[in-house]
Amino acid sequence: MVWISLILAGLCELFGVTMMNQLKNKPGIKPIIGLILGFAASFALLSYAMNSLPMGTVYAVWTGIGAFGGALIGMLFYGESRDWKRVLFITVILVSVIGLKSVS
Repeated sequence: MVWISLILAGLCELFGVTMMNQLKNKPGIKPIIGLILGFAASFALLSYAMNSLPMGTVYAVWTGIGAFGGALIGMLFYGESRDWKRVLFITVILVSVIGLKSVS
């Protein structure tokens, strides 16, 4: 259950970051509400995960999901660069998060 909450925290973080981009592109109340709710849920779930898992592992997984997901969404939906070097290093982040899960 703790790992599920940590993954959900990362996904909520990703949602909040996506809402930040939406707010930049289309200012309005909906992106602001989404941003606040996304980050609030992310921090609540992150706090819960930190009760059972080491802080370093929790933070690394949380930021890894946010960084990997943010870059992936940027490439798929916002026309960001798909250079092979960028994809390689994003993949390294994903592999590192999986590695932390397997040893924790």
